[in-house]
Formats: sequence, structure tokens, C-alpha cells
Amino acid sequence: MDVGSIARLATGLAQERTEQAVGIAVLKKALDIQASSAAALLAALPPVQPLPAAGIGGNIDTTA
Repeated sequence: MDVGSIARLATGLAQERTEQAVGIAVLKKALDIQASSAAALLAALPPVQPLPAAGIGGNIDTTA
């Protein structure tokens, strides 16, 4: 191998490594944004309402 081909190979490997690092960074950022969006949606949900009285709405007629 001559010096030129070794230099091209080293440059190509370095470029590939950089592209992979950028891709991973973009993926992590997208996951962070998605997690914060999901947390915001969960925080926006109204609170769960308690049952109106004991026994009302607690039973389901499955034989009807």
C-alpha cells in the first residue's frame, strides 16, 4: 500500500466514525424531545375523579 491509500483509508474511517457519532447524537436528542413531550401530555391529563358513592358504579352486570 502506498501512503496515499493509507491516508484515504484513515480519512474515510474518521469520517464514518464522525457520521455515526452525529447520528447517535441526533437520535438521543429526538428521544429526549419525545420523552419531554410524553411527560407534558401526562401532566396535562385531568385528575381522576373518585366514585360518587360507595357501591354506585362499582358493579357491572355481565349477565344482561
